Amino acid sequence: MKKVVCIVLFCFMAASAMAQFRFGIKGGIGTYDLGISKALSLTQGTEQFELAISDAKFGYHIGMVLQVRLATFVIQPEFLFNSNSVDFSYSDLGAGTDQIFSEQYQNLDIPFLFGIKAGPLRMMLGPVGHYFINSSSELLKFDQYEQKFRDLTYGWQGGIGLDFFNLMLDIRYEGNFSKFGDHIVFNDQSYSFDNKPARLLASLSVTIK
Repeated sequence: MKKVVCIVLFCFMAASAMAQFRFGIKGGIGTYDLGISKALSLTQGTEQFELAISDAKFGYHIGMVLQVRLATFVIQPEFLFNSNSVDFSYSDLGAGTDQIFSEQYQNLDIPFLFGIKAGPLRMMLGPVGHYFINSSSELLKFDQYEQKFRDLTYGWQGGIGLDFFNLMLDIRYEGNFSKFGDHIVFNDQSYSFDNKPARLLASLSVTIK
C-alpha cells in the first residue's frame, strides 16, 4: 500500500513539474441569446396583462482565470463577476398600452473548462455555475411583483480560444439548465418563459506565465 501511495505521489509531482501554469485577469462582454419566447399572461384582479422579452442588452464580466496545461491537455477554471440586463415589455390588454421595464442581474460565474490545445488554438468545453449576487428591477414598482432567485444555477460553456504570448482571446456559447425568468412572481404565483437562457461571450485575458 505504501508503494502505491508513493507511486501516485511521484506521478502527481512529475505531472505538476511538467505542467505549465498561467494566471491572469479576464474581462469581456456578453449578451443573452433568448430567441423568440411566448409572452407570459398575468392576472391582477379582473385585469389582464402580458409580460414579454423586449430586448437583451450587452453585459460585461471581469475576474480571474487560471490555465493549467499538460502537453496538449488544458484545464481552465475561472471566477468572474458578471452583469447582464434584459428589457421587458409590459402590456395592459384592457387599455392597449405597452411599457418597457429593465432588469439587471449580477452573478458570480464559475466556469471549469477542459480542452485541447494545438499551437495557439484551444477548444474548450465544461460546466459553469452561476451564484446569484444581486438584481435590480424597474418592475418592482408594481406591488404584485416579487423576485425569487435561486442561489445557484448551472449550465455549460463551449468555444474556442487563441493564446498569443500573455494574451488569451476566448469566444464561447453558454447554455443553461433552468428556464429564463423562473424568478418572476406576480400575485404569489411563479412564472417562467418557455426557453432556457443562452449567452454569447467574448473575452480577453492578460496572463502572467
